[in-house]
Amino acid sequence: MSSFPSVEDLRLVEAVARHGSLGAAGRELLISQPAASNRLAALERRVGERLFDRDTTGARPTPAGRALCAEATHVLDHLGRVFDRTRAAARARTFNIGTFSSLAPLLFPALDVLMGDSTVNQVTDHGDRLVEWVGEGSLDAAFVAVANQMRLPTTVSAVPVASDRLAVLTPPAASLRQGRRPFADLDVAIYTYDMSADTLHQRLSGLGARPRTAATAETAVRMARLLGCPAVLPRGLGLAYAQEGDRLSAAPVPGHLTLFMVSRRPTPDAFAAVVNRLPGRLGLQRPAAGRTE
Repeated sequence: MSSFPSVEDLRLVEAVARHGSLGAAGRELLISQPAASNRLAALERRVGERLFDRDTTGARPTPAGRALCAEATHVLDHLGRVFDRTRAAARARTFNIGTFSSLAPLLFPALDVLMGDSTVNQVTDHGDRLVEWVGEGSLDAAFVAVANQMRLPTTVSAVPVASDRLAVLTPPAASLRQGRRPFADLDVAIYTYDMSADTLHQRLSGLGARPRTAATAETAVRMARLLGCPAVLPRGLGLAYAQEGDRLSAAPVPGHLTLFMVSRRPTPDAFAAVVNRLPGRLGLQRPAAGRTE
């Protein structure tokens, strides 16, 4: 028996999770409910984990089921675009490029300008997943800040593109304390795009702040405006979202970030030509040195 799930297995898991019912999933896939139940039970035996809790009210994914459903959705989406991408590749240069949500509004317009006649298919997700997809070939490149904080696939290289530091964005309605504890007893919206969020939370708490973690840079800025509190976020994103009257200052905690371009080996010429010109487009500094592989 193959150690790989079949496309039918993945379609069944995705359909059951979406409908919450084996019967509804079976009708969509044109199989009977008993056949769907037997196929799901066989898949659970192969995985070694229960994927759905089933009773008379329906089927609900377990943590293992949710994880498999996420993977199934990604694989099925990729398969669904195989023919389109194949045809597109025959007509023009098309690249699948990913980044995290907060950088997407800045990065993708810049790439459209810098990459000329090439077509960029835009993908957003968490940095570690994007790196995995580059490794497996689903993406041609990913712009992330976690390449130096994780184990990279052996098939990729990571080139430092730009550097940034944490900053404090203070809306007009907010004010900081004086002295060494500028955040004492203040709510502080925080966002960072690498894996240092927990450390940042702890450091700000040590300065007396009440950190409130945001999912994106825009969310952090909107929280700061709504709550009348400061936001700590990467300086480049602070500049992008700052409005008249906002104050942007250095953060009282250490926070150096590096943006990497992760691509399969060897780095395509189209990407190598972008690296030196991209920092200026993003409002960031060029990195101090070198290549990480």
